Amino acid sequence: MECKESQNRASCACTYEPCSRKGLCCECIRYHLRHRELPGCCFSPEAEKGYDRSFEHFARLVSQGQI
Repeated sequence: MECKESQNRASCACTYEPCSRKGLCCECIRYHLRHRELPGCCFSPEAEKGYDRSFEHFARLVSQGQI
């Protein structure tokens, strides 16, 4: 399967500018899961800006109805 990096980059929600994985979704997901996190695209823009991408933070946001 061919990577559609340029298309992925256009809709990437990550605000971490020096990120080397922008547009490379499979690498991004693999990286974050290895760190017990979810990628920034799983969070609202406001929640993503805090860079807390932990499973626990995501679960809190879901339980509060914010996601």
